Amino acid sequence: MFNIKIYQLLSLLFIVIIFSSCGSTTKRRIVKLKPKSQTTKKIKLTDAQKQKAKELKKFFYHRYKIRGFNGAVLFAEKGKIIYEDTFGYANFVTRDTLKINTKFQLASVSKPFTSYAILLLKQRGKLSLQDSVQKYFPEFPYHGVTIDLLLIHKSGIPEYNYFADKYWENKHIPITNQDVINLMIQKNILRYYLPDKKYNYINTNYAVLASIVEKVSGKHFENFMKEEIFNPLGMSNTIIYRKGNGIKIENAATGYHNRRRKAEDHYQNGVVGDKGVYTTVEDLLKFDQELYKGTLVNKENLELAFEPAYKRLYINDNYGYGWRINAADSTNKIVYHTGWWKGFRSYFIRELGKKKTIIVLSNISNRSIFGTKELIELF
Repeated sequence: MFNIKIYQLLSLLFIVIIFSSCGSTTKRRIVKLKPKSQTTKKIKLTDAQKQKAKELKKFFYHRYKIRGFNGAVLFAEKGKIIYEDTFGYANFVTRDTLKINTKFQLASVSKPFTSYAILLLKQRGKLSLQDSVQKYFPEFPYHGVTIDLLLIHKSGIPEYNYFADKYWENKHIPITNQDVINLMIQKNILRYYLPDKKYNYINTNYAVLASIVEKVSGKHFENFMKEEIFNPLGMSNTIIYRKGNGIKIENAATGYHNRRRKAEDHYQNGVVGDKGVYTTVEDLLKFDQELYKGTLVNKENLELAFEPAYKRLYINDNYGYGWRINAADSTNKIVYHTGWWKGFRSYFIRELGKKKTIIVLSNISNRSIFGTKELIELF
């Protein structure tokens, strides 16, 4: 009887130990899973490409540690990503780190997209590059200005960044593209040059081009770009920001002049076409690859964009339709654009012969200054 009780007691103790052990094991196995990376699938690199990736990592890490570079970078060859990385914060207050799918304001790197929209409408027979601006805005005060001259910055019209500061009275209300055109009509603002006389890089040109896209398509510029370009190209992380339209951009970096001084959401952010595109390094690579394929805008029309428009400018420092052009090497034409606006700085470089792509996007403008030649020589 005593032995039976001992046996029962030991059996009960064994069961308790087993259940306790199971309970503690269950707790130890509760692990929080990190979200999967949204980066492009990695492709096997050659030994030379691996070495180049190491060199690029060393270069940008040094710029990050020593000079305070803050941003995202991507280097690709024939569409294959050789190196991509992020450095620093999307927001220095919340300490959110930058990720590959963080969106940056492209500033003037938006201009190639505006040019692309114009060429798409041309291809569809909706407009001609020789159309006068008066065809779409009859009261436009500067005669002789065509779409072609707007694209190559040869219109001679004045810079809205300057005259808006003078004539737009309430800086708490965003100025729009139509407001810019109205100011030119109402204020009798003198143009800088007669049309077709001189190259003069002016943001107003691309603001007017965006307005022409709206007139021709019957859509807001940001909607046209999303429906006709971004969505068909699979650029799901790309959007146009127009201050005042009530749209919040998810996963967007905040622009800074330095780590402590946040850039303002300026009243001129109501104007698009010359700036306003928010995107990621990988979406820019998608656009880069489309420019080789020609599935939306065909290669014949794309070639117009990459043709130097000026005989009097240097062959290695020229301009086409929304692209700066270095055609010094006939076997490896380089088309590119850079941008700066309110805390953001961007570089988008395409070597057409070698099919190399360089993308650098930053949200601290004064810590991210590179020369295009410097970036090209890195790769």
